[in-house]
Amino acid sequence: MAEEAATEVTGALLAGGRSLRMGSDKCLVDLAGQPMVSHVIARLRPQVHRIVIVANDDPTRFSGTCLPVVCDTVEGHAGPLAGLHAALEWALSETPEAQLVATVPVDTPFFPADMVARLLEALRRTDAGSAIAASGGIRHPVAGWWEVALIGEVENALRSGMRAMTRFAELQQSAVVEFPAIEIGGNGFDPFFNVNTPDELAQAEQLLAAHAQAGAPQG
Repeated sequence: MAEEAATEVTGALLAGGRSLRMGSDKCLVDLAGQPMVSHVIARLRPQVHRIVIVANDDPTRFSGTCLPVVCDTVEGHAGPLAGLHAALEWALSETPEAQLVATVPVDTPFFPADMVARLLEALRRTDAGSAIAASGGIRHPVAGWWEVALIGEVENALRSGMRAMTRFAELQQSAVVEFPAIEIGGNGFDPFFNVNTPDELAQAEQLLAAHAQAGAPQG
């Protein structure tokens, strides 16, 4: 991404899911010889200035990443909107030079390598305070850009009982950026493909193997 954007943006990896369908901690599940979280960090790192992990459970499980870890400030598993709040709060305290936070979910190891740059471009074209990704006509609000100044509105939404990022993005009239399918091994697939189950993990392994065989960049 452009140097200007890189010095303005804090990246937040939202890892607060309960991994019920995976049967084990999906953040640390092995994907092509590495924890899945490592694949997501590798894709996010070139796109932002600093990265924080937002999680609900034992933060020491991410000690191998050498990244700061914060927990939701809302008790219980309050959903991704609480994760966004924690990310914005951390950015205000630790990266005050960053006016924007880019969020990605921990279970999307193939999200586009230009996601942050394209979402920033959409923000600059509109008056919106946030921008979210979409693919195949489906919106992915957890993959988004958020002005740090939105923290008060996030707090109000949480106090009202809101938990869904989809609803919050709708109320914010977030800009929406459509991303095309990624081609690997001659087949197209959704760049925001979620790895939530053992079957999806096996599919992700196959995609990575096809990518390695093709020797072409993802995204």
